Amino acid sequence: MLQHVRGPVTGVGVDLIRVARVTRAYRRRPARFLQRIFSLGEQAALAQRSNPLPSLAARFAAKEAVAKALGCGIGPVRWNELEIMRGERGEPVVRLLGGAARLARQLGVAGVAVSLAHDGPWAIAFAVAYRKQEARSRKQEIGDRKQDSE
Repeated sequence: MLQHVRGPVTGVGVDLIRVARVTRAYRRRPARFLQRIFSLGEQAALAQRSNPLPSLAARFAAKEAVAKALGCGIGPVRWNELEIMRGERGEPVVRLLGGAARLARQLGVAGVAVSLAHDGPWAIAFAVAYRKQEARSRKQEIGDRKQDSE
């Protein structure tokens, strides 16, 4: 099981995008682009970067990947309902808001883990939606440990 996925996987999503595509969209109408795609918290975090464009692209890809992991894509959920922030250790953390949070509850999704990267002209993100881990018996845990050591 993935280290920061806390239960059974319910969906996965991946998205690859050219940084230049996001850069063009941003430069056409910066305020409108930011308001439509990013929450106020994301906008504040991105504004502190010296070159935010690769991070904008990676977070854009992350939102697409999260929507795919929820099984719906963008449309049933809005861009700014999928918030990608930094956690305590700098890791990306997904926060579902509004309609995205309602959809996740309906699907039994407890959370979404995401990984993102950017290099040169590309940005990529991978997302895993998961359910809450069910209580396991002590016997199951011992069996798992035994299997891992073999």
